[in-house]
Amino acid sequence: MIRFIDEYRDRFGVEFLCRTLRAAVRGFLTSRGYRAAKARSASARQLRDELLLPEIRRLHAKHYGVYGRRKMHALLKREGWKIGRDQTERLMRLAGVRGVRKSKRVFTTRPNKTAALPADLVNRRFAADGPRKLWVCDVTYVATWSGFAYVAFVTDVYSRRIVGWNVAATLKSEVLPMQALDMAAWQSGGRLDGLIHHADHGSNYTAMVYTDRIAELGAVPSTGTVGDSFDNAMAEAVNNLYKTELIRQQGPWRTVEQVELATLEYVWWWNHERLHGELDMRTPIEVEQAYYAEAEELLSPTG
Repeated sequence: MIRFIDEYRDRFGVEFLCRTLRAAVRGFLTSRGYRAAKARSASARQLRDELLLPEIRRLHAKHYGVYGRRKMHALLKREGWKIGRDQTERLMRLAGVRGVRKSKRVFTTRPNKTAALPADLVNRRFAADGPRKLWVCDVTYVATWSGFAYVAFVTDVYSRRIVGWNVAATLKSEVLPMQALDMAAWQSGGRLDGLIHHADHGSNYTAMVYTDRIAELGAVPSTGTVGDSFDNAMAEAVNNLYKTELIRQQGPWRTVEQVELATLEYVWWWNHERLHGELDMRTPIEVEQAYYAEAEELLSPTG
């Protein structure tokens, strides 16, 4: 009530606002009550709210404006604030910010019904005991004013880190998914011996030029069931979040190059700053660092 009157008092006057709204809103302040409230010193809660509100707006905007109560609560705690979930929710309402809702899944697979297909080595069990054991791959698209931008991601199942990506104006296997795979392989030292490469039955991933590249790198190919998104659920989830958190939030998109630059920034945020509920509100980089630190400790003479 106080905030509402403060916002409109210069335009309508305190007396008019209180008299009009008391007739419409049960229990609304009188003008005398308003002046008495303004004369009182701010409470500790009000002072804390005044500190937290701009911080919540800043952090929410910094993280693409997508965090809801759970992640904002975790983020505020990481920033050093002692705050509960209910208080976080209340302050988010006061700040006028909220989480983004996931969009519906869009399927971009073009099945290759003629290619010899690898077996499904994952069988919907998207779990690994360490990085560089299982990667999932998929493509999606973004409509721009100059045509479609096609996007390929390679994601590590253990850490959920996007290890490779590419944006192109074509779906050709030797351009779109292969450059994403080569980026991932380069970041992993060049060889992928024993790693399982899981994708759907799309022609991008079953073309000979692409499967030959998987073999050259030493990886083991795996594919899910045609038309069944659950057989590549984690890769589909990455695409869905990318479209929800970036593409639909910041569109419309003018060119493929604009999408590419925005994707570069988004992937960095995803890996280094985005809190993942599936990772106990940690980032993919933090998860991998913890894994290698533990492995190094076990291998040390005193470990």
